[in-house]
Amino acid sequence: MSENKFKPVLGLWDATMVVAGSMIGSGIFIVSADIVRNVGSAGWLVGVWLITGFMTITAAVSYGELSGMFPKAGGQYVYLKEAYNSLIAFLYGWSFFAVIQTATIAAVGVAFARFSAYIFPWMSESNHLFSLGIDVSAAQLTAIIMIIFLTYVNTRGVKEGKIIQSVFTLSKLVALFGLIAFGFLLVDQSYWAQNWTTGFRAMQDLGVDGAGKVPTGWVEIGGVALLGAIAAAMTGSLFSSDAWNNVTFIAGEIKNPKRNIGLSLFLGTLIVTLLYVTTNLMYLYVLPLDGIAYPQADRLAISAANNIFGDAGKLIIAILIMVSTFGCNNGLILAGARVYYTMAKDGLFFRKAGELNNNSVPQWALWAQCVVASLLCLSGEYGNLLDMISFVVVLFYAATIGGIFILRAKRPDAERPYKAFLYPFLPALYIVMGLTFCVLLIIYKPAFTWPGLIIMLIGIPIYYVAVNRNKSQA
Repeated sequence: MSENKFKPVLGLWDATMVVAGSMIGSGIFIVSADIVRNVGSAGWLVGVWLITGFMTITAAVSYGELSGMFPKAGGQYVYLKEAYNSLIAFLYGWSFFAVIQTATIAAVGVAFARFSAYIFPWMSESNHLFSLGIDVSAAQLTAIIMIIFLTYVNTRGVKEGKIIQSVFTLSKLVALFGLIAFGFLLVDQSYWAQNWTTGFRAMQDLGVDGAGKVPTGWVEIGGVALLGAIAAAMTGSLFSSDAWNNVTFIAGEIKNPKRNIGLSLFLGTLIVTLLYVTTNLMYLYVLPLDGIAYPQADRLAISAANNIFGDAGKLIIAILIMVSTFGCNNGLILAGARVYYTMAKDGLFFRKAGELNNNSVPQWALWAQCVVASLLCLSGEYGNLLDMISFVVVLFYAATIGGIFILRAKRPDAERPYKAFLYPFLPALYIVMGLTFCVLLIIYKPAFTWPGLIIMLIGIPIYYVAVNRNKSQA
């Protein structure tokens, strides 16, 4: 196959849609329930989302400097290699392929199927179709078909992927802002004043009764216990706000990447942060706090929509989440393969992943990603893996932003079309906040830390095998 080159066909609008579309999946419709169970007050529910939004926007505007310096496919992988070394970059790429991107694709795919089941009941997880040593449900099969379809579309060229991304992202942005507006305008009974009596008085739930249905009460927390509760709560909000960096992976296909990547990172993360905070304000308006913490089947958005639209609410939210998750997975699938392409070019991944097809996209890398994500769908372990990897994701974000300081020292005269906003204060603040989050998880939620570290560290022997293979073939 002759070597093709990436085609820069994505403008600022397209890049912003990749940022926003990759971020908004199913999390905002669900995870606030777990956040309230951890922090137990209206103030801290909003506070967790504000902290997450601040961290996300800070990281995004800091990445702008790196994207301007290295406007090439691979994004964060390239930044880590340039700032540190190829081992650190490979550990990120390995974690990205093994869990970070592929498990996210699997989780979003199954979320699409779960909510599709409200319209098409046969897609339910309870509908077991056949056994492959493990039972395969209709939801898992639907998720896999969705992933295969979007992978195929993206092998046809980046223009096809961009059309899906723009249409579905714009649709879900309009629909979500519409849902928020209707929440404040149409609901019969407001719980706003009642919920805000909790202020910032942090509470943690004592669990539910023996039947697993009725909350038994709350206990007030403070000090280090509150910090631990915030860290635990943020695993959900950070997951919901992740994948904003996907646009850096497709730098080779963006017009004027030195300008447009940094700007799209800022615009996309700002739009989504505003959307997420206002969505939670709407939840506080239409549902009591216990109703947010314990919605039926943890389907928070459906409980809210039922209060707004009545019986039609379930259908409205199901369609909205289907649109949201479909667009989200398209962005994840489109961007992820570019990381494996760049790794392959460095001799650290399968050689075939470093080839572009006649449509100038890394077709083999796309299908490899599809296979791993599909296997994770079948395993049913994607949710647990994402909990385990939250620690590693934030660790790599902090390390990447630390690379700004390293590169300022190593390459002071390098071209920087865009410089990190409020450097060194904001980048340093993100690093401190990110590392604090990681330390708190180590202390209070160790099950969310060591499995992710093990997955990452498995990459060390794999890296040296790849390096030795390259030396023997040289």
